[in-house]
Amino acid sequence: MAQLYFKYGTMNSGKSFEIIKVAHNYEEQGKPVVIFSPAIDTREGADTIGSRVGMTRKAIPVDEHTDMFEIVKKVHGQPQKIYCVLVDEAQFLNKEHVLQLTRIVDELDIPVMAFGLKNDFRNNLFEGSYNLLVYADKIEEVKTICWYCDRKATMVVRFKDGVPVNEGEQIQIGGNEDYKPVCRKCYREVFRPQS
Repeated sequence: MAQLYFKYGTMNSGKSFEIIKVAHNYEEQGKPVVIFSPAIDTREGADTIGSRVGMTRKAIPVDEHTDMFEIVKKVHGQPQKIYCVLVDEAQFLNKEHVLQLTRIVDELDIPVMAFGLKNDFRNNLFEGSYNLLVYADKIEEVKTICWYCDRKATMVVRFKDGVPVNEGEQIQIGGNEDYKPVCRKCYREVFRPQS
């Protein structure tokens, strides 16, 4: 029985690497997969996901008008069945996209693994993350360590010109120069007023 998985983690937790690994494992056994990635994330190109370890993989870009259910339905069984659907940066999905993923699971009986951030740099949920937390059958954390200490990272700090900020637009695509994974204690320390 297929299920919808939401695998969340902070920046640098290896989510994109995990997608590439899962896709490889399926395809090595001759089992095709479909990979989606939000069109807004163009760091590796509009149709490519990339991990910080240097691996990349082609993906179908998703914008606000993309119907992931229809795309998967069209290719499923043509000529082979699809064995898994993988989604990178799932926090950028909207509610309709998440509902499309539930249809892939429920109507096509294909497992879906969506990977993304849970909360933003202000510790608010993204629309996609909120809806995945509501609709996912299984929720798993992809863990990493704090940039500043050895605790588990659960939050991210955004930087602008090397200075931590906690104001601004929710969505800003960036890498290690813009975001650091941190634990709750270090998050508070970063924003504690200096005396």
